[in-house]
Amino acid sequence: MKRKLFAILIFLLPLFILSAQNQPPAGQSGTFKFSDIRWRDMCVLPDPATKTYYIVGPGWRGVRAYTSKDLIAWTGPQMIYTAPDTVWGNIPVVSIWAPEMHFYKGKYYLFLTFDTRNKFPEQWRNWLPRVTRGSQVLASDSPTGPFTAFQNHSTLPVDMMTLDGTFWVEDGIPYMVFCHEWVQISDGGVEYVQLKDDLSETAGEPKRLFRGSQAPWGKISDTYGCYVTDGPLLHMGKTGKLYMIWTSGGKEGNAMGIAISESGKLAGPWKQQEEPVFKANGGHGMLFNTFDGKLMLILHSPYNGDTRPHLFEMEDTGETLRIVKEITGN
Repeated sequence: MKRKLFAILIFLLPLFILSAQNQPPAGQSGTFKFSDIRWRDMCVLPDPATKTYYIVGPGWRGVRAYTSKDLIAWTGPQMIYTAPDTVWGNIPVVSIWAPEMHFYKGKYYLFLTFDTRNKFPEQWRNWLPRVTRGSQVLASDSPTGPFTAFQNHSTLPVDMMTLDGTFWVEDGIPYMVFCHEWVQISDGGVEYVQLKDDLSETAGEPKRLFRGSQAPWGKISDTYGCYVTDGPLLHMGKTGKLYMIWTSGGKEGNAMGIAISESGKLAGPWKQQEEPVFKANGGHGMLFNTFDGKLMLILHSPYNGDTRPHLFEMEDTGETLRIVKEITGN
């Protein structure tokens, strides 16, 4: 029983709720270091308009944000989005997962995942509930909102269980890269789909890039016999290689690996790096460049328990990405 519970704690994404409970309460804002904050699944947007760093993450049925000028002192939290009761029509949304904020063509976009308890007709014996869960795009003229959904359902196909949508632009065409939930397909996938130019909806069918089982560093779940895919994020390297960081189960808990597209194209082919870039029970990473050009990584660790954000300086070696050092001032 203890073994089964431990596996569930590692692999179930909804545990972000536990860390959200430990956030400074709404209305009690202030200035904090990362070490003051318990949070997971965060994204940093360096806002070019204000030269301000925005860090966003889940907060119950909404999205919270902190701001910083130096990546050390973070002011907030501010609730920038709360899901209306009818955001998905008559299907109640119970939580929000892994929001990302992106600036594109003069607007700010939230890519987030809505979770519900609305069960699909087909359920599997001895398996987690297969429910309506999907990534959606919301738009605003400001990084602090208000953010508005384009439809009352996920941007991705509603018959797919999807999560952790991220944004990529290639040859002027916008795409969403996302995870096809292992709960639905057992061996989780990372897929992509073209978006319309205003990001309002898809412009084609999703295509698979790889499966979770393809990572040589990955570990199958002892409980469900599945491979998790979680938190993809793309970065164009200095030698034209396209890197994707993503998270799955590893030997020491969850780990974050790197997939590499030598062609520099989203369609790949993708090759998995032999060893994870971070293996110590953490992940769901996000890469960004500072205003002075440094490549940074934010992730949360550990996956269960005292979960908090960690910030690292990164190096693009020309062949891969590697962690240089943790920014301990946070």
